[in-house]
Amino acid sequence: MRFAINIPNFGDFADARLVAELAYEAEQAGWDGFFLWDHIGAAWPPAIADPWIVLTAMALRTERITLGPLVTPLPRRRPAKLAREAVTLDQLSHGRLVLGVGIGSDSGQEYSCFGESPDDKLHAAMLDEGLEVLMGLWSGELFSHQGAHYTVNQARFLPKPVQQPRIPIWVAGVWPNKRPFRRAAQWDGVCPLGQAGLLSPAEIAEMRAYIAAHRTSAAPFEVALGGKSYEHDPAAAAAMLQAYAAAGVTWWMESFDWNNPLAQVRTLIRQGPPGQ
Repeated sequence: MRFAINIPNFGDFADARLVAELAYEAEQAGWDGFFLWDHIGAAWPPAIADPWIVLTAMALRTERITLGPLVTPLPRRRPAKLAREAVTLDQLSHGRLVLGVGIGSDSGQEYSCFGESPDDKLHAAMLDEGLEVLMGLWSGELFSHQGAHYTVNQARFLPKPVQQPRIPIWVAGVWPNKRPFRRAAQWDGVCPLGQAGLLSPAEIAEMRAYIAAHRTSAAPFEVALGGKSYEHDPAAAAAMLQAYAAAGVTWWMESFDWNNPLAQVRTLIRQGPPGQ
């Protein structure tokens, strides 16, 4: 199992220079990855930073750790713009980018505030089609697409990503809803959430079996689970992480939110991954 930090792109973490320094400290302390939320906000009280600008600062300050947005709601992005951003960051980081994607949510009015539909089914269809567009643009070949939501007429995007056959794509979903996990099975990893909080190891094992039944590739598949082992004593945290690793979790993300002050996050980063 590999270990990562996962933080919001708002509040204390809306400062690109600060987050870049936290990523550097995480790399020095032995963490394997550093992931960032992707929110645009609406009538939200905190300061919010653009995640791609922050990720760029992180890439320039680090050399080894995996970076990426977890997750980008692709339906509120233009696929062509996202394709350019992702390849540029993949090139800048020498192939360290992971692209987390999902449908997003309108719980914070991040769609409806800007006159966009809040419909989840529409967003699911846009996500699937948007991923097709990303693949075509990342190919480096002439690409055209005529779909329900996107049109591309003879575009060719260069350079291609450093990572081949593509930048890894991890798909978010709320278990036990099945459709997001059938989607994830077609890509490189999954970022699972539970309807009532952290999924149990038994639920992770069930989810992994469901994904395995729908995979058509023998390539490695990542399961990136966010939780808070730091809320447990070391022995309990070690036992919990061992159970999740046995269930098939490949990335454990120590997750922080608006309730975690910067000082606490920085202290935990400097301590290094659990059990180190």
